Amino acid sequence: MTTASTIGTQELPAVVRRYLDAHDGGDTAGALTTFTADAVVVDEQRTHTGHDEIRAWLGRTSAEYSYTAELVAIERGDDQQWTVVQHLTGDFPGGEVDLRYRFTLDGDRIAALTIAP
Repeated sequence: MTTASTIGTQELPAVVRRYLDAHDGGDTAGALTTFTADAVVVDEQRTHTGHDEIRAWLGRTSAEYSYTAELVAIERGDDQQWTVVQHLTGDFPGGEVDLRYRFTLDGDRIAALTIAP
């Protein structure tokens, strides 16, 4: 894994940066535009498929807890595979966690996202 300070966020694909900025900022509509129509998101061991389910998931995660996110590391698998590790601190159970966001891209959109510790 390469640390964020070594790679730098400017090397992340634009769609990943847009998603992270929108999601961390509570912009559900903006985050949704980064996904393909048939994208799959897995978070908390639940699968959300397609824009309707992803929109509901985004709305729920934005409203459920308040948190701050700090970029810890970035890992590039290939042009379509990226992993971003963020340290979250907030009012959720446990108060802090490092989460791995595993992105699979399809062109300039996110086709799959898996979020896990």
